[in-house]
Amino acid sequence: MTETRVTDDSPAEALLRSLGIDAPGDIDLDAIAWTVGAKVREEELESCEARIIGFRDRAIITVSKDGDPRRRRFSIGHELGHWMHHRGRSSICRTSEIGNPGAASQLEKQADRFAADLLMPRYLFASSLAEMKKPDFEGVDALAGLYSTSRIATSLRMVDLGNWPIVLICHSRSGRRYFKRSHLIPDHWFPREDVDASSPSFQVLFGTVDRTRPQNVSASLWFDRRDANRFNILEQSVKAHGNEMLTILTLADRKMLAATSA
Repeated sequence: MTETRVTDDSPAEALLRSLGIDAPGDIDLDAIAWTVGAKVREEELESCEARIIGFRDRAIITVSKDGDPRRRRFSIGHELGHWMHHRGRSSICRTSEIGNPGAASQLEKQADRFAADLLMPRYLFASSLAEMKKPDFEGVDALAGLYSTSRIATSLRMVDLGNWPIVLICHSRSGRRYFKRSHLIPDHWFPREDVDASSPSFQVLFGTVDRTRPQNVSASLWFDRRDANRFNILEQSVKAHGNEMLTILTLADRKMLAATSA
């Protein structure tokens, strides 16, 4: 009698395993799309970043030929998510709707999750994370190169699958756009809307600095809690697309993580 293997693979990860993909370099999205009845093509798109049009068991995914190739890969994965989960609908996705946890609808979030699982499957990405010594943008950029993914997509995946007490925050000059906590961060540690002018990261968002080194700062620069000045955290920021900034905060103080909201 053959034993059935039970896994917690997502639909995207199960698809990759069924195709025998066991290395990041084997994740060929055009070929994967073809196996599920979708053809990928690049064109000039003015009003959107990607779209999918399907009929019965066939679909055409069109992505913008301009911009970052890694961003295009995520867009293809996103549209494949629509094909696998929302078949029967035509989808036209704007830049603001792909890979943006702060603005996406539930349908777009589901397509984003499919793309993340497809490009950075847990059964491969968890091993890559285990080789990282610390959660910083140097490590993120190395992973992004290995998986051919954008920095923001890789950072979000690191928060999801890593075992570090970290918060990832995206700021524009008008304030916080979105943030994501690891499962180790209590909900009552909620980041501020603005970037404190005394934070080293302020010069990344409003000055000419492209990246800061990881450094200890007071937690009060990033959190509004009245007891935040009792703790230090590790902060690092980099410039991101469209005059935005990404920040990794590491909350390594056990007393800080145990502190209750008062």
